[in-house]
Amino acid sequence: MRFVLATLALAPLLWWQGRRVRREALRLPEAAGPRAGVAGQGRPLRLLLLGDSSAAGVGVADQSDALAGRLVELLGADHRVHWRLEAATGDRLEDVLRRAQELPPEAFDAVVVAVGVNDATGRTSTAAWRRGLRRLLAILDARCGQPLVLVCAIPPMQAFPALPRPLAGWLGLAAARLNGATRAELAGASRACLVPFEFEPDPRWMCEDGFHPSAAGYRRWAEAVAATLRERIAATPPPPHPHPGVSPC
Repeated sequence: MRFVLATLALAPLLWWQGRRVRREALRLPEAAGPRAGVAGQGRPLRLLLLGDSSAAGVGVADQSDALAGRLVELLGADHRVHWRLEAATGDRLEDVLRRAQELPPEAFDAVVVAVGVNDATGRTSTAAWRRGLRRLLAILDARCGQPLVLVCAIPPMQAFPALPRPLAGWLGLAAARLNGATRAELAGASRACLVPFEFEPDPRWMCEDGFHPSAAGYRRWAEAVAATLRERIAATPPPPHPHPGVSPC
């Protein structure tokens, strides 16, 4: 109700501020470097990352400093990580669904999903978001051999330096609504969970565009994902049977 009332009351100002941000925003490229590889030592771990510009590493120069690189580095202390990144700037949940559907059948032990900022700015409804999550989990089960699925929480957009007030607060509410929908949709799921990630307003976590993580921000994010994944691996038994058409993990 609070979100609806804020939307109705502030609609003209939010529209104007949104147009100005889109017009004036600093546009940075996706991180360079490999988007697949093998690294680390230990028990094999097949890892797939799906998402938007944050998953693609916008804000840092190289994938080694982005979410994928930092996560592989952390997990590589205990695992031989076979990893792959599928992400693009501007993607929403519906784009991630399409990307997942187009993947060739391949077994993964874990899939990390980092998407939602563009859904918050694009006003994706909570009902559409939950439907999309259900469909994504079904696709990943069918094509990736029933992996663990970690859905990263949308960050607190009210803390993004690039966003003026009241737009920042409104987008913070929009992100919180979608995170709540994710939490509700995944409640009781045995092989999927929400990865909570909060940060206090501090320039060190954000890159120069005021909208994407800095190298320090990606490192902190990767630490949260790695900790959650280790917990889930320890607590979750492997699927009883590999899915037809998918090699076992």
